[in-house]
Amino acid sequence: MKLSRWQAQGNIYLVAEPAPAEAALDATMVAAHVGDADGILEVLALGDDFVDINIWNPDGSLAEMSGNGTRIAAQWLATKTGARTVTVNVGPRAVRAVLRSDGLVEQDMGEVSVGAPEEVDGVRFRPVDVGNPHAVVEDDPARLDAVGPFLETHPRFPHRTNVQVARWTAPGRIEARVWERGVGETGSSGSSAVAVAAALDATSATVVFPGGPLDVRFEEGRAFLVGPAEPAEVPA
Repeated sequence: MKLSRWQAQGNIYLVAEPAPAEAALDATMVAAHVGDADGILEVLALGDDFVDINIWNPDGSLAEMSGNGTRIAAQWLATKTGARTVTVNVGPRAVRAVLRSDGLVEQDMGEVSVGAPEEVDGVRFRPVDVGNPHAVVEDDPARLDAVGPFLETHPRFPHRTNVQVARWTAPGRIEARVWERGVGETGSSGSSAVAVAAALDATSATVVFPGGPLDVRFEEGRAFLVGPAEPAEVPA
């Protein structure tokens, strides 16, 4: 299995390209390979301008979607084939990514569903579906350490959820931290940026994570996400 290390604002993924006769990844293999990464992108099939992937969390569970992970997969394929537009398929969902001349990647993340505000045990949040589940708490991001693990495993979410704590800091600018399901806190998350912007009723916003900013806008019910992806250094 050929592994390469990539990062999107400190969100680390290993891209795993199995040899033709090699067995598919399973939870045990993920645990053996993931190391300090936030997940593994398993390449299932690829062509000049498309790649099909599984997204594995470090705990061996499969994620339905990852904005940063799909952006990394698009950039990874572009370095191999020279494609400027890449479709990344994750299960039934397809993310179309455009490799821009400024080095950033713009992704069409598709439709987003935002639920009504809810409250469990005194914690208010809005559920958001970006192809994967999110619970967005509008508050000081410093609360993530308490709110993140609490909501991730709350019975309200039988399959667990990603959690964000976010607040507006200026017009068009949101500060956020994210607790990823099956991972814990990460420095950045693309699907979380979309969820946060949607939950805070933004039409466009820069969502600033500890790892850096991601730009989100909504057009005709679809979410567009812009950010970087690049090879990551191997730890010494």
